[in-house]
Amino acid sequence: MNEKDARLSKNRSRMAFDAQAKTYDTGMKGEHARRLYPYIVREVTRAVTDIAYPRLLDLGCGTGVLAERVIGEVPRARLACIDLSPRMVEVACARLGNTSEISLGDAEHLPFHDASFDVVWCNDSFHHYPDPERAAFQVWRVLAPGGTFVIGDTWQPAPARTIMNAWMPHSHEGDVRIYSEMELRQILGVWFTEVDWHRIGITACIVVARKGR
Repeated sequence: MNEKDARLSKNRSRMAFDAQAKTYDTGMKGEHARRLYPYIVREVTRAVTDIAYPRLLDLGCGTGVLAERVIGEVPRARLACIDLSPRMVEVACARLGNTSEISLGDAEHLPFHDASFDVVWCNDSFHHYPDPERAAFQVWRVLAPGGTFVIGDTWQPAPARTIMNAWMPHSHEGDVRIYSEMELRQILGVWFTEVDWHRIGITACIVVARKGR
């Protein structure tokens, strides 16, 4: 995607999620993301089992509900959250208060030092990134050696995926692409030494990628 189209896609995402911020936790727009919450919480909890004070990053944190659930399971964690939508960040700040560091920012330009986190997760957001390869590198960069990247995202069988991806350039919500298992393995496999992919129902997937030590 060229730079102009990338800016347009991000602006569409920003405006769409600004508009959805007040109703995302109960409305239809956030339903797909909410179905994935238990899976993300489970994988993050597994990843930090042997870490006394884990450092966590919620990439595309939305309203902060998922981050709140993770902290409920991992109360000793240090949490950071980032989102492209100013309204989503406002809602997340109100919900999470001083339990986390919440930033307005871009997944492709993460404002964190190298090796800052033990786990990064991204729920129902990866398919919005105009440059997924750069986003994957940024996550790899901010993860400590041995760190884990957990993705929950939309998925469709090949025929439906082909049709939906043809429509994506016209999306008013900044959707970029629904990825196949092979595509996600290729994108993440450039940087991560292990990539596990699992289908969730018929419309979603969970991916767990691990950074080498």
